[in-house]
Amino acid sequence: MRRSVLIVPFVAMSLLAAACGSKASDTGSDTTAGGTDTTAAAAAAGEDHQASSEGKETIRIAQNAWTASAINTEIAKQLIEKHIGNKVEVVKIDENTQFAGLAAGDLDAVFEVWPSGVTPDEQKYFDDKQVVNAGPLGVVGQIGWFVPDYVLEKYPMLSSWEGLKDPAVAKAFASAETGDKGRFLATDPSYSQADAVLIKNLNLPFEVKYSGTEAATIAELDSKASAKEPVLMYWWTPTAAAGKYNLKQVPLPKNDGKCFSNEAATCDYPADPMFKAVSAKLAAKDAKIQAFIEKFSLTNDDQLKLLPAVEIDGKPAADIAAEWIAANEATWKAWLG
Repeated sequence: MRRSVLIVPFVAMSLLAAACGSKASDTGSDTTAGGTDTTAAAAAAGEDHQASSEGKETIRIAQNAWTASAINTEIAKQLIEKHIGNKVEVVKIDENTQFAGLAAGDLDAVFEVWPSGVTPDEQKYFDDKQVVNAGPLGVVGQIGWFVPDYVLEKYPMLSSWEGLKDPAVAKAFASAETGDKGRFLATDPSYSQADAVLIKNLNLPFEVKYSGTEAATIAELDSKASAKEPVLMYWWTPTAAAGKYNLKQVPLPKNDGKCFSNEAATCDYPADPMFKAVSAKLAAKDAKIQAFIEKFSLTNDDQLKLLPAVEIDGKPAADIAAEWIAANEATWKAWLG
């Protein structure tokens, strides 16, 4: 979505194993994490799958703390277990920690990497060929600054970032903790967020405050929207919340491909053509799994159809993945060939 500039030391394999049984971090509920013991998921994966077949190694897939990652991972898990026969372990892990895990071979794959969130330290794993780009996911994300439509109606000057320079506008977004400065609502601090740098470089009278989790951000947005109160926030598309709350992006200076980094941003976040990544050890471990991952593909439309059921209706990601699999056999069969 989006992802962290904070480099987290890699967790030992014993901690990875423990993580598999824990809740997904910062998604607000077990439904976002996508428990795999639900009826629909069991039906889709098949209780008689061949995951325990001799010679089939366990595949460990990294799941990050946002909803689309849970859905992507569940689709892959259910298809691999039923149609390829490997057991799949879902490892709920910070997006930064995952690259060291992939390099070591303790993790096999991740299905949604946002390029703007890959730090120079993480890029080294790709440059050293310890982690391999497994091709585009098919989804293009966009991080940015967003306000609900009612905010834009009241403050039409926010059709440009320059409207945020006005101290009177900033004061409308202020809180007790920011004084006269406007409050910029950030989310999970592990996500890639260059907002404090942007605010400083663009000389804006705002101060970043983190909600702590994606779920907390949505809860605050819901509260603000119900009261029609101003809120300026870090968010991204595709997400169900962008549609539900009619979020409108505040255009920042145009990104020319050279003006943005998490440390020195002076322009808008770049578009993020997401990609999959695998351990360089995976091809030798199981070439069939590697081929499946390379072919795995979803679109923005796919995610936008799937996300509301989890983010708004609160259904388990595992169930939504199972429903997608049942309805899209022609699509996923091509991934198995």
